[in-house]
Amino acid sequence: MTEESTGPVNPNEAIARAEDRAQGTSTKNLPDFTDLPVPEDTANLRLGPNLHDGLLALLPLVGVWRGQGQAAHPTEEEFTFGQQLVFAHDGENRLRYESRTWRMDEDGQPLNTPDRRESGWLRINDDDAIEMIITHSDGIVEILYGKPLTERAWELESASTMVTETGPAELGPGKRLYGLMPNNDLGWVDERLVNGEMVPWMSAQLQRTVG
Repeated sequence: MTEESTGPVNPNEAIARAEDRAQGTSTKNLPDFTDLPVPEDTANLRLGPNLHDGLLALLPLVGVWRGQGQAAHPTEEEFTFGQQLVFAHDGENRLRYESRTWRMDEDGQPLNTPDRRESGWLRINDDDAIEMIITHSDGIVEILYGKPLTERAWELESASTMVTETGPAELGPGKRLYGLMPNNDLGWVDERLVNGEMVPWMSAQLQRTVG
């Protein structure tokens, strides 16, 4: 670090510096970096790097999916949500997973109310054993394991569920089922252990929009 950067900064000078920097940054937002020396993520099997051979059992999931579903959190009344789900890859033996949801009103119209978000990774070994790591925006980290049920359906169960101090302590371990429906929509269901019983927590039907 230079002597200038370690010394005290005059508030007016700091503001001037920030305004100076903003000349080149104020019109920018989260970018898609296209200048990295590694392949970009793709959710379209026709574009970008080839899908790793180890992921063939998960191939039908790759894409961007949108639709809506129902949620019944343990401490809330049932509500409708919209969702975008992304399964993408970069040519390596892993899938990137991302989910964004938002609340819907009683007439099925989206509200400007961001809801639960999830991000994580899926991997699968030569015996088709699936590993899924999910980080939830409301203070949960999960490890799930499972296997393909068919070429179009996958089931995973929580092996480890950790909740932060401010997370939903009443939410127990869960089971997820993902599957392609006869019309090729993606359906998924998440059940949770509540008071010793597995009960539906979230479910949705999503249409492919990319891939």
